[in-house]
Amino acid sequence: MKPRERLSAREGMSNESTMPEHVGQNIQTIATLFANAERRVGRNQLAIERITEIFGRPASAYVLAIAVVGWIFANTTANWLGFRTVDPPPFVWLQGVACIAALLMTVTILTSQNRVAKLTQQRAHLDLQVNLIAEEKIAKLIALVEELRRDLPSVKDRRDTLADAMTEAVDVHAVADELEAIQAGENTT
Repeated sequence: MKPRERLSAREGMSNESTMPEHVGQNIQTIATLFANAERRVGRNQLAIERITEIFGRPASAYVLAIAVVGWIFANTTANWLGFRTVDPPPFVWLQGVACIAALLMTVTILTSQNRVAKLTQQRAHLDLQVNLIAEEKIAKLIALVEELRRDLPSVKDRRDTLADAMTEAVDVHAVADELEAIQAGENTT
């Protein structure tokens, strides 16, 4: 379903099935981030991605296989039919075209993958930032709940060491250092 079709389908929904406003705002923010990323893509990159999309379909493999088999068949049967062979076995022209096509496809695919890798890295950074903010907020909420629990006269006051530990925000640098140490230990074994 295309974006416009989804939008018109959403507009036709009843009020009972609408989502909360903050969820809609989050979706709109994500859509804006994606749209901004797509606007920054140049014409050459878009052309290469279209080519990659076309040649990445199963039909392309069938067409290529049929073309190669047709080329071989035409060049092996040409002598039998009394015609001049354009590319006799071992099919040097076919090998050259296949080599050049493979080189161009490799460059095309790598170009597309580079952009995808950059987008993936940006999204990973965004996820990390959102997770760090969420972790800080959750730690603050736990601290507030613990404070409320201590202040309520009807609730028995007790010390919860796990809750106390959770009120402290995680030191990201310490976690990163620990992960690096673990990975370095795995690499040496």
